[in-house]
Amino acid sequence: MKNKKLKMARIEKGLTQEDLANLVGVTRQTIGLIEAGKYNPSLKLCIAICKATGKTLDDLFWQEDEEDEWE
Repeated sequence: MKNKKLKMARIEKGLTQEDLANLVGVTRQTIGLIEAGKYNPSLKLCIAICKATGKTLDDLFWQEDEEDEWE
């Protein structure tokens, strides 16, 4: 399931994947994999991403229900 919420939050902040990766201490590839739904980040990384984007864990990583899947 793609994480469109993370991608949109990153774009809203004017950040590239590389920018966000540098802010949270991972590689650009890691951010790309998270957005593509191919990597499940640790809670520590999720919190760092939330701080960098100004969002909450619920905003970026909570799946509301079956109809709100990240596809």
